[in-house]
Amino acid sequence: MPRTPKRPSTRDRRDRRKTGAYAIVVAVIAVAAFLLMVKEQGLDGALRTLTGGEATGTAAGGESADAQEARSTLESIPVAEPEPRGDYERDEFGSSWIDTDDNGCSTRNDILARDLADAEVRDDCKVVSGVLDDPYTGETIDFSSEDPQAVQIDHVVPLSLAWRMGASEWDRDTRVEFANDPGNLLASDGPANMSKGDSGPGEWQPYDGFQCDYSLAYIDVTDRYGLSLAQEDHDALGDMLDTCA
Repeated sequence: MPRTPKRPSTRDRRDRRKTGAYAIVVAVIAVAAFLLMVKEQGLDGALRTLTGGEATGTAAGGESADAQEARSTLESIPVAEPEPRGDYERDEFGSSWIDTDDNGCSTRNDILARDLADAEVRDDCKVVSGVLDDPYTGETIDFSSEDPQAVQIDHVVPLSLAWRMGASEWDRDTRVEFANDPGNLLASDGPANMSKGDSGPGEWQPYDGFQCDYSLAYIDVTDRYGLSLAQEDHDALGDMLDTCA
């Protein structure tokens, strides 16, 4: 006679229910953590964090999808000789930092709050302290409002160079928008920013670890505002995209 299957005991059923409940809780926590990572880092960044590499967005040749798109964009940007500096003045792009997004805070404080870790921000929006993982040197800088020039806000595409590559033809409102565009702004080491000055990527480049992001940002801003590139800057950006693999 076939043996009658043994029915699970009440304790066994209870243990299975507990195990199932734990599994559901763990799955919910994992999904929530992943969604938070996606929100903070983007999908590619979250997957890279989980896998330790370019899990998605990487072409067969090893270049990221972002880099491929930027390289295509770079080839569409016109190459031209920079116009003479002429009568350029910084005031052509606005005399000071303004509040372009109507959040009550100046662009400078917005960028400091965005780029500094552990930023301490007063009720009046002033950022009084924080820690910068400097994109230009790779060094860590402790920022304090008592020494504000230790961390400066840099225009990735310099204003003076933009003027020479087409911005002189813009109306003032567009130039003010450009000067306060968060996509063209980075909190950076003061001396490194001063060293960069008005140089394009053909003359000045950040340390190796940031060259990919720097080139992506430079190409994006140049394209969005319809600027031209000097040949040496075009070539240097192409070389820096090679570091995105």
